[in-house]
Amino acid sequence: MYFNWLFDFGDPTMWVTIALAVFFGAVLYMKVPGLAAKALDERADKIREELDQARQLREEAQELLASYTRKQRAAEKEAEDIVAQAKKEAQLYAADMRAQLAEQLERRAEAANRRIEQAEAQAQNLVRDRAVDLAVRAAEIALETSVPKSVKTKLIDEGIKEMSSSL
Repeated sequence: MYFNWLFDFGDPTMWVTIALAVFFGAVLYMKVPGLAAKALDERADKIREELDQARQLREEAQELLASYTRKQRAAEKEAEDIVAQAKKEAQLYAADMRAQLAEQLERRAEAANRRIEQAEAQAQNLVRDRAVDLAVRAAEIALETSVPKSVKTKLIDEGIKEMSSSL
């Protein structure tokens, strides 16, 4: 009777205990904990692989970002160098153009001065020629009216002799 309270088949607690024991026995017999552990291990391995893959992708992304950042810096540096070179060339071109323009203006000024000098020389020659013509005409008129014909002949002969000797 001592075990009566323990094996009382009329007590529902006894049946729940037996069912629980049978359930745990069946679970252990069917190796459910091993299967569950195996499934959990597989899941953990899969998660670990995914984490490793994510880490690897992250590292690749960081390397790619660093590479593109370097390329961007290099492109910016190259663009700055191109702009600086273009500015330098523009300054040299502007200076060259200024020098060419100054030289061209100087040549034009010299040509204009030469033309002015030529025009002045022509004007002087024209004035001189006109003055000589007027003087000759005045001398002719004066000689015709005041000098007798014999003196005129003598002056003409002396002028011809003087021209012959100077040539």
